[in-house]
Parts: sequence; C-alpha cells; structure tokens
Amino acid sequence: MIFVSIRPLLVGLLLAGTADISVCNPESLTYTNPVINRSAPDPTIIRACDGTYWLYSTESIRNVPVYKSDNLVEWTFVGTAFNDMTRPQMVPEGRIWAPDIQKIGEKYVLYYSKSEWGKEWECGIGVATADAPQGPFTDNGKLFLSNEIGVQNSIDPVYVKAEGKHWLFWGSFRGIYAVELTPDGLSLMPGTSPVKVAGTFTEGTNIFRHGDYYYLIGSAGSCCEGAKSTYRVVVARSKNVLGPYVDKDDRRALDNGFSLVLKGDDSVHGPGHNANLVTDDAGQYWMVYHGYDAAAPEEGRKVYLDKVCWDADGWPVIEGCHPSKSAVRPIIKSCCRK
Repeated sequence: MIFVSIRPLLVGLLLAGTADISVCNPESLTYTNPVINRSAPDPTIIRACDGTYWLYSTESIRNVPVYKSDNLVEWTFVGTAFNDMTRPQMVPEGRIWAPDIQKIGEKYVLYYSKSEWGKEWECGIGVATADAPQGPFTDNGKLFLSNEIGVQNSIDPVYVKAEGKHWLFWGSFRGIYAVELTPDGLSLMPGTSPVKVAGTFTEGTNIFRHGDYYYLIGSAGSCCEGAKSTYRVVVARSKNVLGPYVDKDDRRALDNGFSLVLKGDDSVHGPGHNANLVTDDAGQYWMVYHGYDAAAPEEGRKVYLDKVCWDADGWPVIEGCHPSKSAVRPIIKSCCRK
C-alpha cells in the first residue's frame, strides 16, 4: 500500500510549478517497458530542433530502421536511413551495426560499423550525412577498416566533442580506442593515431560529460544469446576525455575496472548497449537501451527506457540496477504536436 500511494505523490512533485510543461497522453503519467516492442538492437537517439526524438538501431530491419517520438515513450517507425541503392558499400557482405547519430554543424551525421560476424579484421567504421533526422542519408564511405587502423574488431562508434576537439571512440572486447576527427566529423585528423582508453571488458561505448567528469559507459557480457545473454551496463569516469578512466574502487578501465549500472532480471535478459543519454524538459536524464523480453526472447532485442539519477559521489544510478516494468514518464514541454 505504501508504494501505491507514493507514485501519485511523485508525479505531483514532478509536475508542480511546471504549468507550461505537459506530458503527452496526459491521462497516463506512467509508461510500461519495452517502449519499442520489436527488435531494434543497439539504439542511438537524438533530439531534433523541433523537440522530437529520433532513434536508429542495428538493422533488424534492413538499411537501419528509424523511429520517431514526441515523448520518449511512444515510438513510430518512419522508414530506414538507407535503401538498397544508397546502402554503404564498405564491407559489401556485411550488416550495419550500432549506429551513432550526431548533429555536427547543420548536418545530421550517422556513424556506423559494418561487419560480417566473426571477420574481426575486415570490419570497419563509416559515416553518412543528412539534412534532416529522417534522411535521406548520403554515405560518405569508410573512415577506416580494422586492418587499416590496427585495431581488431573495429565496431560500435561514438562521436564526442570535448576539450576543443572532435573524437571518435570505438571498439569492443579487443579494447576501446579513440582517434581525433576533423571539425566536420567526416574524416580522421591528419597524423592522428589510436589511443587506447579501456581494456577488453566492454563494448557499446558511450561517453558523456556530467559535472567535472567524463563518464565512459559500456556493456559487458554476451549481447546476443536470447535468454542466456549476460549483457549489463557498466561505467568508469575521468576528468579528461582520454582518461585515465576509473571505477568506484579506483580500478582503471584499462585494467577492466568498471562499476555496475544496470543488469538483467527475471523480466529482461541482457540489457545493454545504451544510446547516448538524453534529457527531458525537466533536465532529467534518460537511458535508452536494448534487452530481451523474458516472456518472448525469440522476438529479439527490444527497446527499454529508464531514468538515470546521480548518487552522492556523482555516479549514475538506475533504481534497483534493473530495468523498470513501469515508471513515471519523462516530462516533455509542448510535446503533443499535430
């Protein structure tokens, strides 16, 4: 009974004093996971200038599915980033994995990895651009292949602008690396070379700034084994974008030191490979990630949403370290658009 009575109080506190902020679908102040009830692995997300959110994922739907939402909860499939004519030709027989969407200047920039399963020296990272989040995206081609840059299994790219420079982080269980990019984000900076920032414990890297620290979030364990998947979200942090990153016990990420943020349970198996954190109009942080619905793991990696809070020492926290079944919705201003 206590927990039932607290939820309306929490909703009231969240909305108090925010008369200009409305929640889409106001008859329901909560949402239920998963927020995309179909396979959309390795999501990446951006908020456009009009306030809408756009999500892209590894291609369970060929050519990179694109979803749109006004509120981070209800998502509509709107098409694909590419078609068979515009599809990137790098690694011709490969699939497009783990995209990362960014706004650089006036362009929407989509980084992607392309790989055939198990061919860890032939895969690589490419980049495409568009004038609008829905595309159409024009492929700019490869940034590099694994055998060109000397990093095995070059997948899972993420762009970071920090300390006056532009960086690409990428990698997997062969190590996490960074290189400097040109200001437009479309090429490697001449003379740059890979810098190793984390060991062999994680993949699906995301880096964001909060307070005095850069936080390196990654996923450890097995991603893709249905009910047997052991994926989980972990974190380390540093005051410099290139590290050294350490966990809560001051163990170095280079030595595989990471602290837990989120793990699976009886309802969701293998949660991980989160998108870059996004905020709502109340300044709250949200994590979008994939996981296997324990009731239907054969349906693939669905998309989940959870609020991120911060503990007294400045570390990101998801309540209970487990995916929520139901929670209070994000607060979105003027989100109910025609």
